[in-house]
Amino acid sequence: MDIYWPYSSYVCVFVCPGKVRWQDFDQDLYVGATVVRPGQDPYARNKFNQVESDKLRMDRAVPDTRHDHCRHKQWKSDLPASSVVITFHNEARSALLRTVVSVLKKSPPHLVREIILVDDYSDNPEDGALLGKIEKVRVLRNDRREGLMRSRVRGADAATAPVLTFLDSHCECNDHWLEPLLERVAEDKTRVVSPIIDVINMDNFQYVGASADLKGGFDWNLVFKWDYMTLEQRRARQGNPIAPIKTPMIAGGLFVMDKEYFEQLGKYDMMMDVWGGENLEISFRVWQCGGSLEIIPCSRVGHVFRKQHPYTFPGGSGTVFASIQSRLEMKKRLGCKPFKWYLENVYPELRVPDHQDIAFGALQQGGNCLDTLGHFADGVVGVYECHNAGGNQEWALTKDKSVKHMDLCLTVVDRTSGSLIKLQGCRENDSRQKWEQIESNSKLRHVGSNLCLDSRSARMGGLTVEVCSPSLNQQWKFTLNLQS
Repeated sequence: MDIYWPYSSYVCVFVCPGKVRWQDFDQDLYVGATVVRPGQDPYARNKFNQVESDKLRMDRAVPDTRHDHCRHKQWKSDLPASSVVITFHNEARSALLRTVVSVLKKSPPHLVREIILVDDYSDNPEDGALLGKIEKVRVLRNDRREGLMRSRVRGADAATAPVLTFLDSHCECNDHWLEPLLERVAEDKTRVVSPIIDVINMDNFQYVGASADLKGGFDWNLVFKWDYMTLEQRRARQGNPIAPIKTPMIAGGLFVMDKEYFEQLGKYDMMMDVWGGENLEISFRVWQCGGSLEIIPCSRVGHVFRKQHPYTFPGGSGTVFASIQSRLEMKKRLGCKPFKWYLENVYPELRVPDHQDIAFGALQQGGNCLDTLGHFADGVVGVYECHNAGGNQEWALTKDKSVKHMDLCLTVVDRTSGSLIKLQGCRENDSRQKWEQIESNSKLRHVGSNLCLDSRSARMGGLTVEVCSPSLNQQWKFTLNLQS
């Protein structure tokens, strides 16, 4: 008998007469009850194309995106079992079902003790309850909206295996995804490990894959981003391209860690509401409190990336803040290192804005960003697709009105409309290098010529200064503006 109980009690409200193998689960009946009707928007409910998702079989084949070396690697046989915790709120049934089935299909049976589905008060309780018929699946339902963090903690508290695996509710696991993660945690219980996350296209649900040269990071808006490994890090891996990747940050939705260590570190902050920020918070805490974070290249899991949140923030996202006093006390109790240590030892590539900066980060125009194009002194600048990895796209506007990339500044050599911008060494009182933000920080105007930074000639030679106009070629936005 499968028991399905609400958040505040253990009253049985759903009884399943028996378990079935996932192969025998009636996908058509389960998914068919919530299909998109003719004339309805397929993106409305989930912010991905539910029509395309619903067409797919629950056990569809996905390409094996692992490196060749992974396919010949033998994993240890005496690995600890894991409880897989999946939280969801109004998830598309087809996506949720594929997540569950992919775990069961792609994992050695003895390594998955249970799959714990935590239904965060979805509109239809049967979204989760019906999945409780499947072997190894347990379903917990909150009796009110609790949010991602408290829901995950509830699932973790209910877990019976020594290792926790957290997954989002719109994933598809690849071949032998679990063994390499469990092996690293078994070797060191203070390791938190994550797979390489392959992209599943939100429009057509094709399995796209992902670069294996990325690690997790963040910008100073405290938004997660993917960083390219440094040249030194890439060189160090040339002899072993499937070696674990030390990462300052994990994406947050997909990771594995020892259950006892999760509890020792304080689980999640139970004051955090709805969604967001938990990946940064747990990443900082792991590194600063004695653990480490790794991405394991031989583990690949697909994930549907959306451009919008499909759920609401009750009261508005601006109200989702809470006291952190208890977490500060915990940090002191655990003897955790300061954030300065993290920046210096874990993420030294992240440049900290200094007191001279007015704006900082990427300088964006639509999907493109101001880029050095690899040029140095006396070279031109252009635009390139934004990659959110700093490097050639990292700029600062300083209080002395310089637009700087390292020790190079945007320089107007000829103060006439149409003249090319050059990179030249920054000089303190050089009027050719003075810029200011105008029109609500949406444009950069050269002080000495009253001309604006313009991208109209980017493909033909580089950026220029032009007569200021409403043109989109002159719209620029810094990642972080430190003045209103």
